[in-house]
Amino acid sequence: MSASRLRGKPLLEINNLPIICHVFNKAKETGLEAIVATEDEEIKDTVLNNGGEAILTGNHKTGTDRIFEAFEKLKIADVEYIINLQGDEPMIDPKDVLNLNKLMVKNNTDIGTLASEINEEAILNNHNIVKVVTEKKLDYNNFSKAVNFSRKVISNNNIYHHIGIYCYSKDSLEKFVQLSQSKNEIENRLEQLRALDNNIDINVSLAKSSPIGVDTEEDYLALKKIMEYKN
Repeated sequence: MSASRLRGKPLLEINNLPIICHVFNKAKETGLEAIVATEDEEIKDTVLNNGGEAILTGNHKTGTDRIFEAFEKLKIADVEYIINLQGDEPMIDPKDVLNLNKLMVKNNTDIGTLASEINEEAILNNHNIVKVVTEKKLDYNNFSKAVNFSRKVISNNNIYHHIGIYCYSKDSLEKFVQLSQSKNEIENRLEQLRALDNNIDINVSLAKSSPIGVDTEEDYLALKKIMEYKN
C-alpha cells in the first residue's frame, strides 16, 4: 500500500475489481496453488472478500523476503519451487508463468524469471521499466542467464523488458533471504541484484506477451483503458 510512486495501488480498481485480485485470478488460472502474501490487513481482507486466499506477513524490505515468510508460515509439504508473482502485473499471461515453471524443472535451475521483447523506444528509455540483459539472445525454447538488470539502458545487445515474476527452487529461496542486501541492490532498488552480486544465477525465459506493470498513475490509467476496453 505504501509504494512510493503510486500509493495504494494494489486496491485501485479496474472493471470494479482491485488490481491485486486481478493478479490473484491470473495466478489461479495456471492451476498452481496461489496465495497473496501481504503486510496490509486491508489487502488481505479485500482478497478474501473477493474469493481469494491471503496470508498476513510482517514488514519486509523486498517481496522475496515476504514470500519466504509466507512459505514458512504455510508449512506446505513437498514443494520444490516457489513462484513470486508481483502484485502489480494484472495482465500476466498464465501460459508464460507455466512455461517458466516448466523450464525451471527441466533445467534444475535456482532462480528463473520472464522478459519480453522491447519494441518501443519509450519502453527502453522509461526508468520505471526494468530491463534485463542476457548472455544469449532469447527465444521461446532457451533459458539464458541474466547478465544484469537496470532501469537505464545498459546494452545494445540482448536487452529485454523484465517482467515482475521470479521462480525459486526451495533451496535458493532459503539461501537468498539469508543474504544481506547488497549495495548494488539498494542503490538500484532491484532485489534481483542481490542474487547476481552473490554469484547466484538467474535464468530468463522469453514471454510471448509483454504485460504492462503498474508503477505510476500513468501506467494505471493506460492499463485501465486497455482492460476495460477488452471487457
